[in-house]
Amino acid sequence: MLKAYVPAEKGLALLPPETDLAAAVWIDLFIPDPDEIAAMARLGVEVPTLEDMEEIEISNRLYLEGETAYMTAMVPGQDLRGHSILGPVTFILSATRLVTVRHHEPRSFATYPTRADQSSCGVGSAERIFVGLNEEIVARMADLLEGVGRVLEQTSGEILGKAENSSDQELRGALVTVGRNAELVSRVRLCLMTLERMLTFHLPVIERRSEAAKLRPNLAAIQRDIHALQVHSDFLDARVTLVVDATMGMINLRQNTTVKILSVVAALFMPPTLIASVYGMNFAHMPELSAPWGYETALALMVASSVATFLLFRWKKWL
Repeated sequence: MLKAYVPAEKGLALLPPETDLAAAVWIDLFIPDPDEIAAMARLGVEVPTLEDMEEIEISNRLYLEGETAYMTAMVPGQDLRGHSILGPVTFILSATRLVTVRHHEPRSFATYPTRADQSSCGVGSAERIFVGLNEEIVARMADLLEGVGRVLEQTSGEILGKAENSSDQELRGALVTVGRNAELVSRVRLCLMTLERMLTFHLPVIERRSEAAKLRPNLAAIQRDIHALQVHSDFLDARVTLVVDATMGMINLRQNTTVKILSVVAALFMPPTLIASVYGMNFAHMPELSAPWGYETALALMVASSVATFLLFRWKKWL
């Protein structure tokens, strides 16, 4: 799918499909097909494959071809089945045009065109759209981290607030919730890291452009936001550890209580079992076996030993 945009009075305007792509300032390619790749080739843009975008080598993610910069960052989004994933997005930035290539759907790419006019740098050029799109991505990462913080706060309150009344199902559900949000934090951290690396690579590129002086403060602001969000993600990592430890502690206490009950029950039955074992040996010379009071005496000894064991445990405050 190909979408082409041009600057308009209120942000970005979507070009009709029959319009010449040479007029577009931003072209967004979502899972490009061969015809779209050929159309970009006619504009002098080589579209990287998904395999190239997923390469972790810095030379495959950040490089120049003439005056065109190819920059790839990892951005959270959804695949075609609606599953949350972390996928690569390639920004192909020339002096006159920005081309983005992606194979998943980050939320920022859907929201930015509708409110591009609210960007601090405007949409008058490819450079400004690139900076504004990165602002939108960073803002989206901030929203995700804030959402994780609210979920962890709620989960922590539920686990610690009703510690004695939490069911096993609630504890298991808390671990699943925390695990999913911990995975989301790790994706955001990786996104922020790749964005920071991409913007660092972009700094000397923009210095060659006419709008370098105007956009330099915006880029510096984005990098400050990235650093602040990295600190926030570190804090959330600590919160995740705290909630997981608290939940596992409750599960361990619940298991310890169960094991304690089983141990006490086993200890109560040990003396009667010993007495029954002794009188079940069936040796030839056991006077009690032929005594008329033997059975009642053995039962009395069993009960007395159990009661004595129970009283001992209560005296030791093990019960």
